[in-house]
Amino acid sequence: MPVISQRGINMPKSPIRKLVPLANEAKARGIKVYHLNIGQPDIRTPEVGLDAMRHINREVLEYSPSEGLLSFRKKMVTYYHRFGIMVDTDDIIVTTGASEAVNFAFLACLNPGDELLIPEPAYANYMAFAISCGVVVKAVPSSIEDGFALPSIDKFEDMITPRTKAVMICNPNNPTGYLYTAEEMRRLSELVRKYNIFLFADEVYREFCYTDAPYVSSFHLEGLEQHVVMLDSVSKRYSECGIRVGVLVTKNAQVKKSVMKWCQARLSPPLLGQIVAEASIDTPEEYMRAVYDEYLQRRNFLVEGLNRIPGCYSPLPMGAFYTVAKLPIDDADTFCAWCLSDFAYEKQTVMMAPASGFYVTPGYGRNEVRIAYVLKKEELAKALDVLARALDTYRQIWRAV
Repeated sequence: MPVISQRGINMPKSPIRKLVPLANEAKARGIKVYHLNIGQPDIRTPEVGLDAMRHINREVLEYSPSEGLLSFRKKMVTYYHRFGIMVDTDDIIVTTGASEAVNFAFLACLNPGDELLIPEPAYANYMAFAISCGVVVKAVPSSIEDGFALPSIDKFEDMITPRTKAVMICNPNNPTGYLYTAEEMRRLSELVRKYNIFLFADEVYREFCYTDAPYVSSFHLEGLEQHVVMLDSVSKRYSECGIRVGVLVTKNAQVKKSVMKWCQARLSPPLLGQIVAEASIDTPEEYMRAVYDEYLQRRNFLVEGLNRIPGCYSPLPMGAFYTVAKLPIDDADTFCAWCLSDFAYEKQTVMMAPASGFYVTPGYGRNEVRIAYVLKKEELAKALDVLARALDTYRQIWRAV
């Protein structure tokens, strides 16, 4: 029998989706599962996007240009200018979601064996794409005790070697919800300039910053025009995860030229998705404000509820719609699986993402989970009640053992 590749063996399972079979089995038994594991908003997609989808009137659903529709990229320029991100149409390459943008950035900028510095915990797919590209991830640990703030620059410098080629950040952060401050971004920019490396910046959640401080994009950093590769998506801001439209944005001509080779090899980003995404850029400000206010209320409700459960702790995230919470257990992987396979309260249970899958360092995050507050407060209240009862039952079982 042929043997699969070593890359396939090394590829990690998604901490977000690996428990799906257990969730499906629970649902088949009639159990209501509260999905706190995945960043799939329950917010209605903007009407302008839905209208564009309903009124697609084409006789041929053709390939779009490999770099994406010009009309969509022009609209993205106007969108970015609202945030003081001064880019041109030619700086934007449309991808099949931000995931493809990350993959293409790694392929275009990093050689097999090159090292990528990432503050951990980090979005698990960064590590998966790095493995696919033969890139070595070197994690710089952050701590739940200080709310997952950016590790000191000294810790980054301790890990830099001649093979270090880039730093990767997500701001606001997935999975922690941490929002990097202007001072943290300034220090990071100095590191990037000093060692002449790339800065990959995932800025998918820029609309969801719960602070009065100005949002600092990687494109706001002085002297980094040739270093920054920004990754973005319409999935979260417009509740359009399924249309799979993202972008890679850079002013580095060599990077753009290289990325375009990969774009041409995969032919075309989604045509229908781009049509919906382009229309969605005209989403009224009232919609965006209402969504923002909803997530802010959900954040406050969830974090307050978590911190009322004995032994639980969650810092207050200042961005995105996730938090990483510490639970009074020894192994979150076992606990999360048990919640789906062996536990139910009034025919309900919870599905969470074990945080160990967001760490590179073995043993880190063993008693932590990532929770996405993408459910209505009424459902979050029920999920918190179920979680509290699950923790109590689980600890009683292990005390008995």
